[in-house]
Amino acid sequence: MVQAKSEVERVQQSEKGITKTIVLINPNSNSKATRSMTELVQQEVAGRANVKGLSNKSAPALLTTPQDMEDAVSGVVALGVEAAADDQVAALIVSAFSDPGLKELRARVSIPVFGIGEEVFHEAARGGRAFGIVTVTPDEKLLASFQSKADELGYGHLYRGVQVTPGDPMKLVASAEHLDAALAMAVQASIEQGDAEAVIMGGGPLSASAIRLQPKSEVPLLVAVNAAARSAIAVIE
Repeated sequence: MVQAKSEVERVQQSEKGITKTIVLINPNSNSKATRSMTELVQQEVAGRANVKGLSNKSAPALLTTPQDMEDAVSGVVALGVEAAADDQVAALIVSAFSDPGLKELRARVSIPVFGIGEEVFHEAARGGRAFGIVTVTPDEKLLASFQSKADELGYGHLYRGVQVTPGDPMKLVASAEHLDAALAMAVQASIEQGDAEAVIMGGGPLSASAIRLQPKSEVPLLVAVNAAARSAIAVIE
């Protein structure tokens, strides 16, 4: 368990002009998505830490299958180990919903590592709240892994399943308008068919869409990137 810094330590660091850094690792190679997710973390930490985003250039632009996730692990670990070698880096975020490389990276570095999927599950289930997931990736094994994660974390009794948007995921994420429309329908289905009291947006690239859709939603739309950012800044402070 990482202990929070004392007020004296924070003051001393402030006087020396030292600001800790959170590094976001995007397990895929989509640099646009990396920038978008990094900006979300920057907004969440509100100047209390520096934020740096890294893309896994050896991976596809979108991870849609369990094999994609497995193939991304080595790149995630390599980026994380290199980043953690910098003394100013205080926490790492693995920013893909299935948390590829999370366990492996935790075993290789001494600083806290947060997975956006794991953190948003904790947030969704807080207070015994029933929750569902919406995503753009239709792979059956990947969807089954969401149930496995809920069970592993002790939230299986609260999990109300997943709603998948129709169409090609790559085309959807390339158009904010089309993505928003498809996700809005999936969110409504999660509420009406699954009685979800909160809906997780299943994927880092869906974060910006969740924020745009929230004002029209009757339940909280949980952004996995922000959930991980809140956990990371809590450790740093």
